Amino acid sequence: MADFGRGIKAGIVTGIVYLVIYIVVGVLIVHESLYLTNLVHAAGLTPVVSPVYPSIASWLFNPVVRGIIFGVIFGALYNYLPGTKSIIKGVVLSLFLWIVALIEVIYTMPEWPGVRGTYYGGTVVLSSISFIFVGIMFALLFGALTGLLWDRFRGRELTDERTGRSVLLVSFVLGGIIWVLFALMFIIGRVPLIVIWSEFWWEQIVTMLVLFLGLPGWILALVAWRKTKRGESGLRWGVAGGVMMALTGIMLLPGALAITGGVLSRRKPASEPSTAAIGR
Repeated sequence: MADFGRGIKAGIVTGIVYLVIYIVVGVLIVHESLYLTNLVHAAGLTPVVSPVYPSIASWLFNPVVRGIIFGVIFGALYNYLPGTKSIIKGVVLSLFLWIVALIEVIYTMPEWPGVRGTYYGGTVVLSSISFIFVGIMFALLFGALTGLLWDRFRGRELTDERTGRSVLLVSFVLGGIIWVLFALMFIIGRVPLIVIWSEFWWEQIVTMLVLFLGLPGWILALVAWRKTKRGESGLRWGVAGGVMMALTGIMLLPGALAITGGVLSRRKPASEPSTAAIGR
């Protein structure tokens, strides 16, 4: 079973460290240099593209929320990430999430360049190649710090489970949150006094895909997770649900996790005792 608690603690501390750095840099430098302002934005510490109007609360909690999401995914994938050290594993995961974020931005925002967006693993700034590399740098630092803190927290004793079960659980939870948020946006956007509905035709299509394609994909991910919970393989259900969620663009990350968890669920726990051992 994945050590989610350990990952969440490491992610929260990483988010707090990022927040402190952002405040210090903001007080000392940001107001004096437009370049450094964009540099801080490239670090992913201030959401620039958001479906709702930003507030002080969302500004303060954004790094912490990102840390929790990163920590949960890190805990679920820890045993499957390449590398022998936690720092390396954190860097690999942060790079993977940054690539997912880049693909998601390109897929969901065809009006770029000139678009910034804060996502799971870092900020993607498509208007400048230099800022793209800055975003990668900060994302990798985020992962490295989480990996370092992972080693500092004591792990708990874990029980065996079907391989990929934890990954499918994270996919199910994250996919459900994203779908509910977009469903609420769709409902609110229909209210005449509150207009959130996008003027861009492609973003309208993406919203419809999330509402009507993401939901069945999310349900299939749930079925896959329930199968692994019973000790069965969730390969077909996980891959099918993951592909459907990934096609929405917005649910690309939970889709990728569902596919990963489904593929991993083909294998039984490595420490599962054999029949002969049980007989003895």
